[in-house]
Amino acid sequence: MKRLLTSIAATAMILSGPALAQTADPLPSWNDGPTKEAIVGFVEKVTEEGGPDYVASADRVATFDNDGTLWLEQPMYTQLAFALDRVKALAPEHPEWKDTQPFKAVLDNDMKTLAASGEKGLVQLIAATHAGMSPEEFQQIVGDWLEQAKDKRFNRRYTDLVYQPMLELLSYMRDNGFTTYIVSGGGIEFLRNFSEPVYGIPPAQVVGSSIETKYEVVDGKPTLLRLPEVHFVDDKEGKPIGINEYIGQRPIAAFGNSDGDYQMLDWTTSGDGTRLGVIVHHTDAEREYAYDRDSTFGRLDKALDDAPAKGWIVVDMKKDWNTVFPPAQ
Repeated sequence: MKRLLTSIAATAMILSGPALAQTADPLPSWNDGPTKEAIVGFVEKVTEEGGPDYVASADRVATFDNDGTLWLEQPMYTQLAFALDRVKALAPEHPEWKDTQPFKAVLDNDMKTLAASGEKGLVQLIAATHAGMSPEEFQQIVGDWLEQAKDKRFNRRYTDLVYQPMLELLSYMRDNGFTTYIVSGGGIEFLRNFSEPVYGIPPAQVVGSSIETKYEVVDGKPTLLRLPEVHFVDDKEGKPIGINEYIGQRPIAAFGNSDGDYQMLDWTTSGDGTRLGVIVHHTDAEREYAYDRDSTFGRLDKALDDAPAKGWIVVDMKKDWNTVFPPAQ
C-alpha cells in the first residue's frame, strides 16, 4: 500500500511541482478563462502584503470536500463500494444477512432495494463493516482494499481517480501560505488512510464523519475499539460544526460539488473580508460523468441555483479542465 501511494504522490509532484517552475503556470490543467482567473485572482489578493485584501498566513484556511471534489464519486461513493465489498467478505460469518435488509440487497446485487434503504440502510452497512476492531486494524483493511480495488469503468485504482486540476490547486494554495483541509461526509479514518500521500494533506487536517470509539485495557494493554454507533455526521450543516470543532476557525475559501457542501460554502463566504466559494460542476460525460440535480450521489441543485447570488464560482468540468485524471501508471 505504501509503495502504491508513494508512486501516486510522486506522480502528483511531477505534474504539479516542477511543472509550475517550468511553465510559470500554477494551474496547467485548468484552461485559461474566467474561472481560472477568479481563483488565481483571489489567491493573489489575499497574499499581497500591504494590499487591501491581505490575509495573514495563519488565517489562510481552505477546506475541500472529497467525494466529487477531489476524486470520483460515481457511480457510488468509494467508501460505499468498500462497505459493499466488506459485506460480501464477511457474509460467511453472518448467515442471517441472506434474509436481512439491506445486507440481502448487497448480496443479491440489488442496488435498487439498497438505494431505497436510504441513510438508515447506509448507516447499518457502515456499522456492520467498519466496527468491532481497533483503528489500526481498520486502517490496514482499508489500505489493503485500496491497493487492489478498481473502478469498473476506468479499470484504475480509486486513488488514481483523483482530479489532476485539484491536485494542482491544493499545491498552489499551499505554496501561497494556505493550510488545506479535507472536510468530507466520508469516514474520517477511511480518509486519513490516504490523505497525505495522495493529496499532501496530513491526517490531522482531515475532518469527516465518525463512529463511536471505546477505550479499554485488554490483557494489560490499552486499546481503542470502534463501535457500531454513529458519533458524528460531517455533512450539510454538520460541516461548519465539524470545521469549528476540529479546525477552530472559519475558512476563507471552501470547495465543494454538491448540496451537501452548501452550508460549508455559505458559512465560509459569509465571513468578513475577501472570500472564495467554488463548486465543481460535473458536466463531462465523456471523460468522467455529467450529473447534478437528479443524481443519487453528489446531488447539486440548491447550491447550483444559489451560486450566482452567493458569488460562488461554478467550475464547468468540461469547459474549464483540459485534464481530469493524472496519467495512468
